[in-house]
Amino acid sequence: MAQNLLSQIDSPVDLRRFRESELLILAQELRAFIIAAVAAKEGHLGASLGVVELTIALHYVFDTPQDLLVWDVGHQAYGHKILTGRRDVFHTNRELGGISGFPKRSESEYDTFGVGHSSTAISAALGMAMASQLKAESHKHIAVVGDASIASGMAFEALNHAGVSGADLLVILNDNAIGIDPAVGALKDYLTKTKSGKETGRDNIFESLNFDYSGPIDGHDLPALVKELERQKTLDGPRLLHVRTTKGKGLKQAELDQVRYHAPGKFDKITGDIPTKDDSKLPPKFQDVFGHTLLELAQQNEKIVGITPAMPTGSSMKIMMDALPDRAFDVGIAEQHAVTLAAGMAAQGLIPFCNIYSTFLQRAYDQVIHDVALQKLPVVFCLDRAGLVGQDGATHHGAFDLAFLNCIPDLIIAAPMDAIELRDMMYTAQLGLDLPIAIRYPRGRGSILDWKKSFSKLEIGQSRLLQKGKQVAVISIGTIGVMVQELIGSEKLDITHLDLRFLKPLDKSQLDSLFENHDHVITIEDGTMVGGMGSTVGDYAFAKAYKGSIHKLGLPDSFIEQGPTSDLQQIAGIDRETLLRLIKSL
Repeated sequence: MAQNLLSQIDSPVDLRRFRESELLILAQELRAFIIAAVAAKEGHLGASLGVVELTIALHYVFDTPQDLLVWDVGHQAYGHKILTGRRDVFHTNRELGGISGFPKRSESEYDTFGVGHSSTAISAALGMAMASQLKAESHKHIAVVGDASIASGMAFEALNHAGVSGADLLVILNDNAIGIDPAVGALKDYLTKTKSGKETGRDNIFESLNFDYSGPIDGHDLPALVKELERQKTLDGPRLLHVRTTKGKGLKQAELDQVRYHAPGKFDKITGDIPTKDDSKLPPKFQDVFGHTLLELAQQNEKIVGITPAMPTGSSMKIMMDALPDRAFDVGIAEQHAVTLAAGMAAQGLIPFCNIYSTFLQRAYDQVIHDVALQKLPVVFCLDRAGLVGQDGATHHGAFDLAFLNCIPDLIIAAPMDAIELRDMMYTAQLGLDLPIAIRYPRGRGSILDWKKSFSKLEIGQSRLLQKGKQVAVISIGTIGVMVQELIGSEKLDITHLDLRFLKPLDKSQLDSLFENHDHVITIEDGTMVGGMGSTVGDYAFAKAYKGSIHKLGLPDSFIEQGPTSDLQQIAGIDRETLLRLIKSL
């Protein structure tokens, strides 16, 4: 591949100077560039490989950025970034101070909308199209949406509106039958059966919504894509182009194992092989503790069911799905539905464990309040990826769960410090509660190797005094308490350490004792300080007329960008050194 066309492209204007016949060579080069970059630096692989031809065709045919291109989620936008002036900085992708792993408005005029969560593209592009109508401006508006994303409620809401809007909107359905895990649901089955909308006439679901439907066409046939997009460019009104692609296209292993190669970590760019690691001597990941514990409990308690919105592998719900397929459900990218489905099951006496990443529970906030807490339905929320998640950045940090759940009445909020506490909280929850409970835990590995202990029932709202000392008390919640314990041990600090465990209900008697015996209280949490644990303890201290001082450590009132978790903790001031400095100053 001697030509190296990619090095000549600093913007889509350069791309449009090429002959159409040269685009096939460019596609090979772009695919090789993405593979090499992700092999060395990690990131999302399969989704971007699957849309290489589509990305080239879109920027070749449409006059971006005058024509507005919106990607859904953005896992698949690496090729887009490389073709729009970020090739030479792409090695900084997802790094501290580098470019984001997702489209981001502040990063480039070609990133028309920030996308980290799914199913937002049609709404955003429709909003842009309607704005163009109102301003009498001439732009094309294109939303690229995956088949797993278009099944989400928000995408349907946008399609429903777009169909009667008359807006100049092209929705490109990137249909590869997989999100992160294989796509699920009736719409997926329908898309699999669809051969051509022209054959099925008004039975076509998109034509029924007043969209001009075209396709399906082969998303890896560049000449066909260019020809069809040229035709679409001459049309207006709402239309949908159905494009069939293969996730991971061009790397054999990524095509064969699409779940693993969604974000495979480091791998060999030539062979595609992922190096084997011996994890047997490492503590398990929290999601694996969750998955194995859920199955263990479900085998003992037939009322337990599992629900996840499109995250069976990532959350380890798949462990129960494989063993008890009739009692564990992937509902697709549908967080609101997942929560209310759980509420319906709880209303009929089942014990639903609703497993959602912390950042995605934000999408179902009303359902947590209106459908669960208001009715005191004992749904067990297990919130994975709580706290800082590292290189996925601001869209994926679980920064707000403690704060946004804290203000909801009749909701228990728990955060285990280690794997054994997580197991015991899950065990306690399924014994039968009168209220819903949220148990939050972080991404990554715990600290305990020998974690599979027999279960112990916990007292709801009871904290755990881990160290008794003088003058200074540290109150932690969640896994950050492990760092506090290690600091106390290594520095031989004569201070008190309380593992709060439950933010709600609050262990007031233990706090009363701390206030009585300490001049300084430090709170530390891996969530936002606004409305979080520090705020709650501070409010209680004020109500009790505590005479000492409260020092709060937590995430600041700002969005934290991407980077290694340890670096982000330092920036946020919830790291070991910051805590040690504060303790010594007191």
